[in-house]
Amino acid sequence: MPDAQLTARSLESLLGDWRGAASPGYQSLADRVRLLVLDGRIPIGTRLPAERDLAGRLQLSRTTVSAAYRQLRESGFLDSVRGSGSVARLPGPALALPMTGGEGMLDFTKAALPAAASLPAAARAAAEELPHFLPDSGYDPVGLPHLRQAIADRYIERGLPTTADQILVTVGAQQAIALIARTFLSRGDRALVEMPTYPHATEALRLAGARLLPITVTPPEDAPHALGPDGREPAEEDGWDADAAEQAIRRASPALAYLIPDFHNPTGASMSPATRERILAAAAAHGTVVVGDETTADLDIDRVGEYLPLPSYARRKAGDAPVLLIGSASKSLWGGLRIGWIRAERPLIQRLTAAKPSTDLGTPMIEQLVVARMLPQTREILEERRVQLAAGRETVRRLAAEVFPEWRIPRLHGGLAAWIGIGAPVSSALALAARNHGLLIAAGPRFGLDGAFERFLRVPITYSEDETRRAFTALERAWAVASAEPAPYFDAAALPNVV
Repeated sequence: MPDAQLTARSLESLLGDWRGAASPGYQSLADRVRLLVLDGRIPIGTRLPAERDLAGRLQLSRTTVSAAYRQLRESGFLDSVRGSGSVARLPGPALALPMTGGEGMLDFTKAALPAAASLPAAARAAAEELPHFLPDSGYDPVGLPHLRQAIADRYIERGLPTTADQILVTVGAQQAIALIARTFLSRGDRALVEMPTYPHATEALRLAGARLLPITVTPPEDAPHALGPDGREPAEEDGWDADAAEQAIRRASPALAYLIPDFHNPTGASMSPATRERILAAAAAHGTVVVGDETTADLDIDRVGEYLPLPSYARRKAGDAPVLLIGSASKSLWGGLRIGWIRAERPLIQRLTAAKPSTDLGTPMIEQLVVARMLPQTREILEERRVQLAAGRETVRRLAAEVFPEWRIPRLHGGLAAWIGIGAPVSSALALAARNHGLLIAAGPRFGLDGAFERFLRVPITYSEDETRRAFTALERAWAVASAEPAPYFDAAALPNVV
């Protein structure tokens, strides 16, 4: 359950223009709050402002606000306990989707590319290189020196001075997230997370005992729009609520903030430099460790220039927030290469290295050798990926417009998937019905907390045109069933794994 509280001022901002001419005030207010909960903009477990405070802020009678809260309670969207306030929730039973499909299912739960074209040659060369390492034990807790240097060189190319001893190689980015969580969190600590976000990250934070403190990320609309000089959205339109993030850090002093600043999973948004600076400044003031998950940051389609590190990191000074950057070979090279890494200051790397043997005694040698061979070819590989992802993006946009013209497609400059607004809170029902037509797909609630984001569906842009067309055919058939029935709410822990 997240640990969050909305002030009357924050809720007023979220409500926007909520007053309806045809409905009573309490009805319009209740309808808008219900929509915010379903869309995940009010995370489940968030404490709403007191009736008196909200009435004063909205210039309404307390009777109107009380009637709206009462309707939300009766419809299952609000729990109110005397002395404890009113907390957002979702109605209905928690249902579980099967974790896997049968033979011949098209699996769209994985937003992942096929192997890079240069991988077979790199694998053959790595196999020939392996005998040089056989006299050693093979247990490698920190990573091969020449691989760590190759990773450091990539940061240097970005203008971020890095040495090999500032890199720790891990078994994929997921191990990096879990290791950081175990090392820097104690049971009961608060952790700031974006909502929606990568679900296996929140699972790792929860397993470490964290209490999640969500901030909302909203995908940009798919409309013509000029990017800034750095190739990013303007600060006021980047999708992050910087005011809410600063307020959450100031109020709760979270021990850790987990962020996906570039081509955010699942929304595809990229954080503006101004928003990064504001979050880093707030984190520094309140002792928060910042974790920047950059596993999707290389996957640029048409954004101007290369991605940047979280600001200020290349010019660290006393008092700056500690920042750990997570990278991975799995998204850009191939998912079967389970090699990730953490970039941080030496004392933090030493602390992580000391904690690593409790769950892992070494990273696979042959995979490290393959990645070390491929990293010098990064520019060529990323150009190959850019072409693949641009084609996939165009296919998803075209088919969505043909089959579901009412769906809202976000503006997408990179990443692996589109976070599509489907217009009705039936994402889980749609995903369930799609299984009967041969398609596995991740419903919106898989990326939220306790069932939120029922109005969204994550659609990968990494599949062929034929596979994507098959997926939309299945969704079209499933939609006829899902849109005609009340939407079930699913236990997030029981939803399928996603990549």
